[in-house]
Amino acid sequence: MLRIEFAPADLAGLRFAHSPMVEVVTSLFALERPDRFWMHAAWRDGVRPALANVSLRTLRAVVAAPTCQVPDFLTPVPAVARPTLDEELRVIAETPWDVVAAEVDRAWAGHAAPPEIVRFGTDPAGGLAELVRQVRQYVALAIAPVWPRLRAVAEGEIAHRALGAAERGPRALLRGLHPKLDWDGTALLLASAKERWWSLDGRSLALLPAGFAGPMVYPVTAGPIGRALWYPPRGYGRLWDAPVPERPAGGVPGGAAPVEPPPALAALLGPTRAAVLTLLAVPHSTGEVATALRLAPATASHHLTTLRDAGLVVGERVGRRLRYLRTGLGEQLGAGTPPSGRP
Repeated sequence: MLRIEFAPADLAGLRFAHSPMVEVVTSLFALERPDRFWMHAAWRDGVRPALANVSLRTLRAVVAAPTCQVPDFLTPVPAVARPTLDEELRVIAETPWDVVAAEVDRAWAGHAAPPEIVRFGTDPAGGLAELVRQVRQYVALAIAPVWPRLRAVAEGEIAHRALGAAERGPRALLRGLHPKLDWDGTALLLASAKERWWSLDGRSLALLPAGFAGPMVYPVTAGPIGRALWYPPRGYGRLWDAPVPERPAGGVPGGAAPVEPPPALAALLGPTRAAVLTLLAVPHSTGEVATALRLAPATASHHLTTLRDAGLVVGERVGRRLRYLRTGLGEQLGAGTPPSGRP
């Protein structure tokens, strides 16, 4: 059992982010361990031909170390909520060479290292440059085509947690985060084979939803700006159920295939309004709703206003854009869960 102690101020300082490098690392786990990450079979089948003639030996050796320990420098805890790949690679490239060499060596401790790993001990600058190059190549082939989907499901998770905290208080950020996680009021408990304990020591804890995390939770117990937990967002098992949404100008996923709401929900709200509520499992603006459901903007706005007045959705301003997401009651209806009867 891993026990992560929280002071009251630590709970208030929890934050969420979506990290491209965490998706890179966890997707490589999914690529190498199909038995454990069976839910990503469709993605694996699609990317393996593209990767067949590409050399990623350095990247694979660093991530798939026999100790199952990924060097911390490869997944820096994000300083912002939505870092870009370039921003994270810049942090990685600026890691001191002695830190790079030591962390890679620790990941292979007690095992015969291949030449790609030995290089980090003799030429850490060259090894790091090659690692960054291979990350870019891998992302272009395996991650970029599905990035809008990954970002959308992570943003939906973050918005859902933020809304829950606004409705039920900050402890709602942690309740129901993952079956392996439990919150006892003073600490976050992670079921594991080893007995471990750590506190935040005045640093923040970043919660990083990652679509490729599959059924796993990964604690990052060291970092210059805090600690982190990687975990799967809500709906990660449905990542590959529909065509990948296009990304319109502004970098917001949209243009999804038409949404089919559950029949019972369609009977209750009407088919179009039920489709809007179903779509809002992930935050959307009025324009994105109109595009996704092939509605006139005025029609989409009317349905959103009706759902908002009924307490099923709420507007959230992100920059200049107003995006809508489901409230707690909207979540229960949209997911087909009977309401609890509590306010």
